[in-house]
Amino acid sequence: MAYIGQKEKKELAPAIKAVLKKYNMKGTIGINRATSLVVNLKEGAIDFGDTHHQVNTYHIEKFYGTGIAGQFLNELVAAMKGTKWYNNTDTMIDYFDIAYYIDINIGKWDQEYKVVEAV
Repeated sequence: MAYIGQKEKKELAPAIKAVLKKYNMKGTIGINRATSLVVNLKEGAIDFGDTHHQVNTYHIEKFYGTGIAGQFLNELVAAMKGTKWYNNTDTMIDYFDIAYYIDINIGKWDQEYKVVEAV
Protein backbone atom coordinates (compact mmCIF):
# COMPACT_ATOMS: atom_id res chain seq x y z
CA MET A 1 0.00 0.00 0.00
CA ALA A 2 1.27 3.43 -0.90
CA TYR A 3 2.40 5.47 2.10
CA ILE A 4 4.68 8.43 2.73
CA GLY A 5 4.95 10.36 5.98
CA GLN A 6 6.67 13.49 7.25
CA LYS A 7 9.78 11.52 8.22
CA GLU A 8 10.28 10.26 4.65
CA LYS A 9 9.56 13.73 3.24
CA LYS A 10 12.26 15.24 5.46
CA GLU A 11 14.74 12.61 4.26
CA LEU A 12 13.99 13.36 0.59
CA ALA A 13 13.79 17.16 0.92
CA PRO A 14 17.55 17.98 0.68
CA ALA A 15 17.92 16.18 -2.67
CA ILE A 16 14.73 17.76 -4.02
CA LYS A 17 15.84 21.23 -2.92
CA ALA A 18 19.25 20.67 -4.55
CA VAL A 19 17.59 19.96 -7.91
CA LEU A 20 15.36 23.03 -7.57
CA LYS A 21 18.38 25.21 -6.77
CA LYS A 22 20.45 23.75 -9.63
CA TYR A 23 17.79 24.83 -12.15
CA ASN A 24 16.89 28.13 -10.42
CA MET A 25 13.38 26.97 -9.54
CA LYS A 26 11.16 27.76 -6.56
CA GLY A 27 8.65 25.32 -5.20
CA THR A 28 7.14 23.64 -2.18
CA ILE A 29 7.26 20.04 -1.02
CA GLY A 30 4.22 18.40 0.51
CA ILE A 31 2.30 15.21 1.09
CA ASN A 32 -1.19 14.49 -0.21
CA ARG A 33 -3.33 12.04 1.81
CA ALA A 34 -0.24 10.16 3.04
CA THR A 35 0.06 8.43 -0.36
CA SER A 36 1.69 11.05 -2.62
CA LEU A 37 4.83 13.15 -2.43
CA VAL A 38 3.99 16.46 -4.11
CA VAL A 39 6.22 19.23 -5.48
CA ASN A 40 4.42 22.43 -6.47
CA LEU A 41 6.55 24.62 -8.75
CA LYS A 42 5.86 28.33 -8.20
CA GLU A 43 8.40 30.08 -10.41
CA GLY A 44 11.61 29.48 -12.26
CA ALA A 45 13.82 29.98 -15.27
CA ILE A 46 12.23 27.15 -17.29
CA ASP A 47 9.28 27.93 -19.56
CA PHE A 48 6.90 24.95 -19.58
CA GLY A 49 4.51 26.69 -21.98
CA ASP A 50 1.56 26.72 -19.58
CA THR A 51 0.84 28.56 -16.34
CA HIS A 52 -0.65 25.62 -14.42
CA HIS A 53 -0.93 21.89 -15.03
CA GLN A 54 0.06 18.55 -13.54
CA VAL A 55 3.07 16.72 -14.98
CA ASN A 56 2.62 13.14 -16.19
CA THR A 57 5.71 11.71 -14.47
CA TYR A 58 5.53 8.50 -16.53
CA HIS A 59 5.88 10.26 -19.91
CA ILE A 60 8.18 13.23 -19.36
CA GLU A 61 10.10 12.77 -22.63
CA LYS A 62 6.87 12.58 -24.62
CA PHE A 63 5.52 15.89 -23.32
CA TYR A 64 8.69 17.85 -22.46
CA GLY A 65 11.35 16.32 -24.70
CA THR A 66 15.01 15.99 -23.81
CA GLY A 67 15.67 19.73 -23.46
CA ILE A 68 16.12 21.66 -20.25
CA ALA A 69 12.51 21.10 -19.10
CA GLY A 70 12.78 17.33 -19.61
CA GLN A 71 16.17 17.17 -17.91
CA PHE A 72 14.91 19.12 -14.91
CA LEU A 73 11.76 17.03 -14.50
CA ASN A 74 13.67 13.74 -14.82
CA GLU A 75 16.17 14.84 -12.16
CA LEU A 76 13.33 16.03 -9.93
CA VAL A 77 11.52 12.69 -10.22
CA ALA A 78 14.75 10.82 -9.41
CA ALA A 79 15.26 13.00 -6.32
CA MET A 80 11.65 12.45 -5.27
CA LYS A 81 12.04 8.68 -5.57
CA GLY A 82 15.26 8.56 -3.57
CA THR A 83 16.58 5.09 -2.73
CA LYS A 84 13.53 3.55 -1.04
CA TRP A 85 10.94 3.99 -3.80
CA TYR A 86 9.67 0.86 -5.56
CA ASN A 87 6.86 -0.11 -7.91
CA ASN A 88 5.76 -3.75 -8.02
CA THR A 89 2.40 -2.94 -9.61
CA ASP A 90 0.92 -5.41 -12.08
CA THR A 91 -2.23 -3.95 -13.63
CA MET A 92 -2.89 -7.15 -15.61
CA ILE A 93 -3.91 -8.88 -12.39
CA ASP A 94 -5.18 -5.72 -10.65
CA TYR A 95 -2.30 -5.72 -8.15
CA PHE A 96 -1.05 -2.35 -6.91
CA ASP A 97 2.10 -2.24 -4.78
CA ILE A 98 3.99 1.04 -4.86
CA ALA A 99 6.03 2.84 -2.20
CA TYR A 100 4.21 6.15 -2.82
CA TYR A 101 2.97 8.22 -5.73
CA ILE A 102 4.82 11.20 -7.18
CA ASP A 103 3.00 14.38 -8.20
CA ILE A 104 4.55 17.47 -9.78
CA ASN A 105 2.37 20.52 -10.29
CA ILE A 106 3.45 23.45 -12.41
CA GLY A 107 1.58 26.30 -10.79
CA LYS A 108 -1.75 25.79 -9.08
CA TRP A 109 -5.33 26.52 -10.06
CA ASP A 110 -5.25 29.71 -7.98
CA GLN A 111 -1.58 30.65 -8.41
CA GLU A 112 0.01 30.60 -11.85
CA TYR A 113 3.58 29.48 -12.49
CA LYS A 114 5.84 32.47 -13.26
CA VAL A 115 8.78 32.38 -15.63
CA VAL A 116 11.64 34.51 -14.30
CA GLU A 117 15.03 35.25 -15.80
CA ALA A 118 17.93 33.05 -14.80
CA VAL A 119 20.31 34.55 -12.26
